[in-house]
Amino acid sequence: MVDTTQPATVPARSALQGSIGVAGIVFLVIAAAAPLTSIAGSLPVMIAIGNGAGAPMAYVVAAAVLLVFSVGYAAMSTSVTDTGAFYAYVTKGLGRSAGLGSAGLALLAYTTIQGAIYGLAASTMRDVVRRFGGPDLPWWLWALVLMAMVAVLGYRSIDLGAKVLGVLLVAEIALIVALTVAVLGQGGAHGIDVVSFTPSAFLSGSPGIALMFAIGSFVGFEATAIYGEEARTPRRTVPVATYVAVGTIGILYAVASWAVVLAFGSDQVQAAAQADPATLTFVATSTFLGDVAADVMMVMLVTSLFAALLAFHNAIARYTFALSRTGWAPRRLMRVHARHGSPHVGSVVQTVTALVLVGAFAVAGADPVLQLFTWMAGVAIVSILVLMVLTSLAIIVWFRREGTDTRMWHTRIAPILGTVGLLGITLLVIANFTTLISGSRVLATVFLVIIAAVFLAGACLGRWCRPAPRDDTSGRGMRPQGRRRR
Repeated sequence: MVDTTQPATVPARSALQGSIGVAGIVFLVIAAAAPLTSIAGSLPVMIAIGNGAGAPMAYVVAAAVLLVFSVGYAAMSTSVTDTGAFYAYVTKGLGRSAGLGSAGLALLAYTTIQGAIYGLAASTMRDVVRRFGGPDLPWWLWALVLMAMVAVLGYRSIDLGAKVLGVLLVAEIALIVALTVAVLGQGGAHGIDVVSFTPSAFLSGSPGIALMFAIGSFVGFEATAIYGEEARTPRRTVPVATYVAVGTIGILYAVASWAVVLAFGSDQVQAAAQADPATLTFVATSTFLGDVAADVMMVMLVTSLFAALLAFHNAIARYTFALSRTGWAPRRLMRVHARHGSPHVGSVVQTVTALVLVGAFAVAGADPVLQLFTWMAGVAIVSILVLMVLTSLAIIVWFRREGTDTRMWHTRIAPILGTVGLLGITLLVIANFTTLISGSRVLATVFLVIIAAVFLAGACLGRWCRPAPRDDTSGRGMRPQGRRRR
């Protein structure tokens, strides 16, 4: 089988440019994880309908599994530097059909998660403006405002995007740390305890739901490899950034969520979350930092969501760039801006895609949170988990076949353990998928069928078609494969 992950010759104008370092990539990854969104948005739901005070442990379990997965992922990044990341890795390890199927899953996952965040961000922005005496405008109008801002930054150099995300992210994390320090420093509501990290607390209630939201909070850490071509020294930057990003996110979430639990008490936090999950974290902030800090947190939640939107926008633009460069998407998408060094055409296409998805929900009169956010987040979480399982399997096969790295832990043990852990989490997520999308079994089945269909469509494309040669200026994309060559 012909390897199509990297073309034999890549025109100079199809090479991405940038000088982003470890800190910049880590900022992009953590921004996509949207820490404040997880602590103020996902955590209350994990506590209310998941495992109560045991929710912080779900972050620890998710981080542990992803760190083990990251061992093989980082090791393979020293041999494969491609802006397609998961797609490139699966293609290298499992072949073109599986690679194209994984590319479809990646585009589906990041497109739906971005659409979900547009719904939540627009709704939050509307509430913040109204709270401070501004006009009561429809949520979709705020979504358009956010979309325009993301489009401008996404079109520009990745260095600029990293700087914007860096400023927003520092302020966001500072507020989370301030809340954590205040709660722990004042002894919480009823003293300090470690109930949240005991097996009995973690296994109580519905740990699968908590774990589902926890793993969803890490979506986007693949960006450590996506930006490899734009890194100063990718062979060093990508592995280091991967470990730092996953470790930082895991520790931040676990400790901050523990502080929120202690702010109400381990025995009372679930009742408080069930009473009003939307205000749980804000009430804790108001109690331990004051009303002004709670208002600031509301504003910071909007910037947190904006940072995530920009990070996912950049990721999708680079996926389409990678597909175009290998002949699986129109030639125009591989164009690199002469000044900014960015995949600007892919960025524009991504903006249009987001507009269509969000616009469809707006025209249908859907709720931006209960429907757009919840449904699309559910599709994204399942898609990305399946994608990570495929990547983990590809890593195992790649190192076994190529023999480029003989370290047993990095190329055998850790990837196998990571695969087992990811499979377990995937099964738990699917088992609780109906709960995630408003309890509709029919809708859950439809979305799961769509996920499977996207992967199969990509796999069939890789099996029966061949990429368009890049010395052909027609830019018409794929052509029928005909008889396969061996």
